[in-house]
Amino acid sequence: MDRFDRIFDLHKLLSATRYPVSRQRIEQELECSRATAKRIIDAMRLYLNAPIKYDREQNGYYYDQREEAMYELPGVWFNSSELHALLSVQQLLEHVQPGLLEQQLAPLKSRIESLLKAQDIGGGNLSQRIRILRAASRPAGEHFQRISSALAQRKRLKIDYYKRSSDLTTERTLSPQRLTYYRDNWYLDAYCHLRKGLRTFALDAVTTARIQTESAIDLSSSELDAHTMSSYGIFAGQASLVARLRFSKRRARWVSRETWHPHQEASWTASGEYELRIPYHREEELVMDILKYGADVEVLAPAQLRERIKQQLECMLTLYTEK
Repeated sequence: MDRFDRIFDLHKLLSATRYPVSRQRIEQELECSRATAKRIIDAMRLYLNAPIKYDREQNGYYYDQREEAMYELPGVWFNSSELHALLSVQQLLEHVQPGLLEQQLAPLKSRIESLLKAQDIGGGNLSQRIRILRAASRPAGEHFQRISSALAQRKRLKIDYYKRSSDLTTERTLSPQRLTYYRDNWYLDAYCHLRKGLRTFALDAVTTARIQTESAIDLSSSELDAHTMSSYGIFAGQASLVARLRFSKRRARWVSRETWHPHQEASWTASGEYELRIPYHREEELVMDILKYGADVEVLAPAQLRERIKQQLECMLTLYTEK
């Protein structure tokens, strides 16, 4: 019997009686030595805030319920592997955006570590065992809390939004729908009352954000999925085209294991090359991802995407051509 089982059994034993329970009975019920029984009691007091008192006259232990409601074990109990998984997830969340949710996550981390210590399975140094590398990430900005609050409260937002492509800032009123963490950056899917449709906004480009009194418009999950998941990339929209890409035999060893889009289709050629078909609407993000594979990928269709890649390569070549 491990410490977790003994903690649970001692809790049941103390909760079931109004009178102090002798040390001998505790040792018998928990099938342990006197020293082990003492360690279990100390662990419950220290890590689980259990109100266990000792009655010298009756030489027994009891729950002190005089000034509080009936004591219960804190939270939902998990086994050691589940707790380690929770602590791992907590570490991942902590590194998603350093400092962003630190205050909110601190109680969760403290509680999980307390439960791990109570079960004698450690976990305090897990943060040193997880390494997370972030690339091309941008801070979510100072308005994350306000935006997430409007999302949770189902209130409209009025924002000033800087659009990098046009170098212009516009005022928008939004009905927030979903927050998305994509490629190390935060985005908000929202109904834009200015454009009369769903749009995706990078949180780091929001320069001001104010929660409004009006309730947000609610769109169904199917409407959101049709807009954000039917085509490639974060700025998706309804898919209207299909990109057909052919990867070299060497690069296929990696790409064949990747999921570029939930609705992608793939096949192998007789010569061992890998063909991938991806639905898309806007090509900007797709073009960047294709270019990073260099000569290991060829765009077979559609013609306009193939031409766009060709133009980009020609422009790149001019940068390296001697003048």
